[in-house]
This record gives sequence, C-alpha cells and structure tokens, in this order.
Amino acid sequence: MPSRPIPGSSGEILASLPSPYLPHPSTGLLHLPRFLAKCRHVKAHGALPASYAKNYKRGCDRFLCQHLGIEPNAVERVVFEAPDDAAVEAGLRALLPADPRAPQWNRRYVQMGMTVAGRDFLREALTAMGCTDRVEDIKSVPDLMDFDEGRIE
Repeated sequence: MPSRPIPGSSGEILASLPSPYLPHPSTGLLHLPRFLAKCRHVKAHGALPASYAKNYKRGCDRFLCQHLGIEPNAVERVVFEAPDDAAVEAGLRALLPADPRAPQWNRRYVQMGMTVAGRDFLREALTAMGCTDRVEDIKSVPDLMDFDEGRIE
C-alpha cells in the first residue's frame, strides 16, 4: 500500500481549500479559486495556519499574479472589500486583464515541479512527509498540494 503523509509533517492542513486543479468558473484559471479561498480564510480568521502562511501571496499565488500582471495584494483587497461572492467576481472582472491567457498559465502551472530543481524540491517535501515511495507518483507542485490535503491516495 502506498504511503500517506505523516500527520502534521507539513503542518496544519486546510482541507477546505479547493484542489489546485479546480478552474475558476469565469476565467478558467487554475489556482485562482485556491488563492481566493486563502484570502477568504484570512478575511474570516485573521490569518492562515503557519503551513499556508509561508506561501500566502508568494509561491504559486505570486506566480499567478505575475502572469496576470497584477499584485497579490490587489486580489486580497478585492476579497477583503467584497461583501459577497458576486462582489468578488465583479472586483476580479475589473482587476484582471480581459484575456487572462488561461491556457498558457494552466500549462505552466501543471508543470511546476517538473524541472530538475523542482523534482529535488518534491523529493525533499515527500521525504519530510515520510513518503519517499511516492516520488514517482507525485509529479508536480499541484500534485503535492492535492496529496498533502488528501485528494490523492
């Protein structure tokens, strides 16, 4: 039987975050629903658990925003100032470029971790989770997120 992460090895898990593979309904962008969910969590609770805070508005959040030509703080501001989901969507329409180039971003995103350095990162992360046997199964950073949060068995 394949290994599972050692409980707590990567810190607290927010199982409520959507899969990194879930596309945003109106733009088709992968990772955007996840970034928005993290912003909503911060708005509701004041902070993310340390295991997520270290990459909040950094890492994939920042890479997505760089692709879009915006700042992560602008996305956070849209969520913080919106009274509901409809207002978040309206704020995003005003903030995001007319063409978010979703196919280009999505291709790049699903391949994160597939370089030599990326494979080393994934190997280190899986080793820390007690899952060295999964190095060949977990092929990308989005896979690692889904694995850590229990969506890949």
